[in-house]
Parts: sequence; structure tokens; C-alpha cells
Amino acid sequence: MLNRTIAPPIIDPVAFDLQLPACKKYTLSNGVEVFAVDMGTEDTMMVNWVFYAGNWFEKKKAIAAATNFLLKNGTSKRTAFEINEHFEYYGSYLNRACHNETAEITLHSLSKHINELLPVVAEMVQDAVFPQEELTIYQQNAQQRLKVNMQKCEFVASRLIDAYLFGENHPYGKYMNLEDYTAVQREDIVSFYNNYYKQGRCVIFVAGKLPKDIIETLEKNFGHLPLKPRTSSAEIIQHPLQPAAQKKYEILNDANGVQSAIRIARPFPNRQHPDFQKVMVLNNVFGGFFGSRLMGNIREEKGYTYGIYSYLLNFTSESGWMVSTEAGRDVTPNTIKEVYFEMQQLRDEPIDDEELMMTRNSMIGSILGDLDGPFQVIGRWKSMILNNVDDNYFQRSVEIIKTITAKELQELANKYLQQEAFYELVVI
Repeated sequence: MLNRTIAPPIIDPVAFDLQLPACKKYTLSNGVEVFAVDMGTEDTMMVNWVFYAGNWFEKKKAIAAATNFLLKNGTSKRTAFEINEHFEYYGSYLNRACHNETAEITLHSLSKHINELLPVVAEMVQDAVFPQEELTIYQQNAQQRLKVNMQKCEFVASRLIDAYLFGENHPYGKYMNLEDYTAVQREDIVSFYNNYYKQGRCVIFVAGKLPKDIIETLEKNFGHLPLKPRTSSAEIIQHPLQPAAQKKYEILNDANGVQSAIRIARPFPNRQHPDFQKVMVLNNVFGGFFGSRLMGNIREEKGYTYGIYSYLLNFTSESGWMVSTEAGRDVTPNTIKEVYFEMQQLRDEPIDDEELMMTRNSMIGSILGDLDGPFQVIGRWKSMILNNVDDNYFQRSVEIIKTITAKELQELANKYLQQEAFYELVVI
């Protein structure tokens, strides 16, 4: 009989044997890959269509995002209202999102309703008509959101720092102005849609408690469409980096503002670089979680900010290492000074065993949360697949977290955490 007066042993997360649940791969008749994770106890599922239709491929600003958003706003058979009503009738949720390289359509629904929902998604992919009145509403709403956001220092800082790192004309660095939305024409959207959706490169991810015939159902609805596999020799576009020559900027956005947005960032290689996974550990020590050095110094000890974090940018071709916070206008110089102080400490002194173990446990615990359910698991697989890393990437990451030494982290700090490599932006 269990003795409840005795506490169970405490086991550090770092001792857990983490395994990424398997993902099966199928290929439709047109070459489009389907990656499936069949797990879970609830009769729910997700289907995620990823098109290589991000702003990387647009020749005119705002076209990729506008096209993606308006996919749901009318076909030759249904109005925007009828499309939304159809998905709501079956208790499902259909969302769109546009990123740098890719754009997505994501469907969450009960597994039993998937046969009624997939044909409508296929209709959107092949028969969207982009009514002019829907485009006009989209432009008005986008401009209004931009006007509101431009009053926020953190919004201005986030878009400008990317432009400094990558260049204003690079997909990672360009940002929208009011006139960019005005310049969007329906003809531009239709052309982009024809090239990058109707006949575009696509990959499908499915997860949840999957119907036994899910692959046959996807084949029926999407296997005959003129879509291309993600690995096809389609149009490859190169965008040269054009980083700013100047490294320090201060922007006055609100003369009466009492708080500033601070961004300190440097370019960094993508996930395929051998240092990327190791630097993820160093980043966690530096500013990656609530127990990090930046948080302990600048928030807990100095009280300059409510929160400060560092992270590696989630881009595919290139990346960046970013420190992000908002602080009182009067303590902004001291906040920046302390960020560089923590960089120096990591360069000069090795991390002690206790701090390194806390970092390991935090990262392993975070991964455990990321594996809690089929949608999170397929998210891990999706990240690896779209970033073109091999199937062992996850296991290597876990192994690095568990075994990287304080000496290795100090060497990485000396290699990458050098003040002169960072761009510095303050928006007040």
C-alpha cells in the first residue's frame, strides 16, 4: 500500500529520457508531402497547409500578407460570410498566417467532420476570387491597425531593429507603411495567388486522433490539384543581406513618453550552423527564461524593467540574437550598460554547476511542455522539416542541453557576445 506520509523522490528533468514521438510521411499523387502524427485521446485534429508564399516571394510590399488573409473572403461559389458560416456550423476554426518564407492555412476540427471541411479548404486554394470590396476593407483595417501600433514604442522598435540587421529591402527587414497598403491592387493579389497557391509549393501537416482514411481523404481533395512538392525546382529567389552601417540608434516616437523600448541585436547563423543548438543553452543562461542573468540583474536587483529576455530569431535562411525590453526613460542608459555587463561576465567567468543545472532543467522542462499533445509534437516536426534539418536534430538538441560544459559556453560567449557586434536601438 502506498505510504502517503513519505514524499516521492524528486527527479531533475535533466534525468528524463526524452523521445520525440514518431511522425509518418506520405506522398500524394501530385508529389505533395503529408506528415502525420496520430496520437491523443480526444476526437480532435489539426490540418496545416504550408505554402511557400511568404513575403520572400512578393515583388511588391504587402501582397503576400493580403493574399493569405483574403483566401477566406470569397470563392466563385461562396461569399466570405458563407465560408465562415460553414466552418462555424461544424464547430471548427480556420486560420491563416503569413510569414517570411511561408504562408499557412490551419484547420482545427472534430475528427468526424473533416470530410465536410476539406472540400471547402480545397475550394479556397483553387477558387478564391478576392472581391474588391473585401480588399478595400482589408486595406482600411490594416492602415488603422498600423496607425494605432505606430504610437507604441515597442512596435516601432521591433520593426526597425530587423531593418538594421537585414536591410529594409530584405524580406526579414522590410516593414509596411500606410502607402504600401494603398498601393495593393487586386491584380497583384490574383497573380501572386495563381503562382504561389493554385500552382504553388505545398506541404501538409496533420495531427490528432486521425480518421483511418485521412490520407485517402487528403488525396481525394488535394492530390489532384496542380500543387507542387516543397522540394520542386520552383523559382528560387535570393535576397542579399544589406545591414545598416551604423550600429546605434535613438528614435523619439513620443516626446512625452516616460518609457523606452530597447532592442540590442546581432546577426546570427541559422539552425544548420553547428553552434546554433549550443548557443540556445548559452542564451537561456543569458536571458532566455525567468531565472536568467538579465532578469536577475535588471529586473530583480535593479528594478529597471518588468521583464527582459534574449532569444534567437525564428527565421529560416538567417537568424539573429536579440535582447528585448522596455524600461523607464530615465534608466535606459543604465539598462543598456547592464546588458553589456552580463555579456562580459559570461565571457570572463565560467558558469557554476548550480546555475548550469538550473538552466538544463528549465530547458528540458520546457521541451516536456512542448511534447504535451499531438499539436505540439507536429509543431516540433514541422520546425525541423521546414528548416531542412535531419531527423536526429531533436535528439542532438537534448543531448547538448544535458552535456555541454561551462568551458564550452564561455568559449561561445567570447565568440558571439562581443559588444561591437550588436546593433543598439532605443525608441522613446
